[in-house]
Amino acid sequence: MTQNTPIISADALAKRLDDGATAPLIFDCRFNLTDPSAGERDYHHSHLPGALYAHLDRDLSSPPVPGKSGRHPLPSKSDWQQRLSDWGITEDRPIVVYDQGNGVFAARFWWLCCWAGLTQVQLLDGGWENWQRQYPELTTTAPTQAPEASGITPQFNDQLWLGVDELVAQQSQLTLLDARALNRYSGEAEPLDAKAGHIPSAFCADFTANLDKQGLWLDAEALQKRYRRVSDVEQLVCYCGSGVSACHTLLALEMAGIKGARLYPGSWSEWITDSQRPIETGIPKEPV
Repeated sequence: MTQNTPIISADALAKRLDDGATAPLIFDCRFNLTDPSAGERDYHHSHLPGALYAHLDRDLSSPPVPGKSGRHPLPSKSDWQQRLSDWGITEDRPIVVYDQGNGVFAARFWWLCCWAGLTQVQLLDGGWENWQRQYPELTTTAPTQAPEASGITPQFNDQLWLGVDELVAQQSQLTLLDARALNRYSGEAEPLDAKAGHIPSAFCADFTANLDKQGLWLDAEALQKRYRRVSDVEQLVCYCGSGVSACHTLLALEMAGIKGARLYPGSWSEWITDSQRPIETGIPKEPV
């Protein structure tokens, strides 16, 4: 995972924008699950200076396989390598990612970079909403030409995730954290998937509780306190609806100093494609 803090403040980023060749590459990850073109429209209207746009469906996922995969499967290694190269990303170039505010889509970009062995990746604290509050000067100027391809050769770490078959085989030895809201975890509501509930034995760990009331990330001490129940767990796995907001939880665990947690990318939307996989509803365990 990242060597330094994975969060950068708006002030710290603003000071680095004029650093020339050492300035971070910036990626706008704004997205709306119910309107997949909304984030890109917002990007073209206004965005951080020099930012490139990363689309959740096109860039940060591979196409779903109906009835088999989750809604946002990981991109293939070859596709992700090509995307990183096309964006001009190198192993030593700093990267800053942001979305509309809470960081859920930007965290997916962060995790994919960690998977590829990149260590200089940070999320903009508070995202676009907080940036606008502090630096209202907007830009509608997209880069005039595509970045020069970097030819990067990622060092993928497949120990950072596990597939559904491995999850089923090892479930009794795993501790699962479900990053969705409590009402989705309990089965009281399900706005996106065909079935409601959660994977048996999972704890609810709503990702939004990683943030304070202003939408900024809690500090390391607060996150350590939040996740103290799982701080010594050896086999910790995070999932959500489709492998996106679970990356937010993984980043929070990283900030809390809890190492070794893995992503189940298929998440709930893949789990429910097989009617033989068990489902629980209600709140059998106290939320994290």
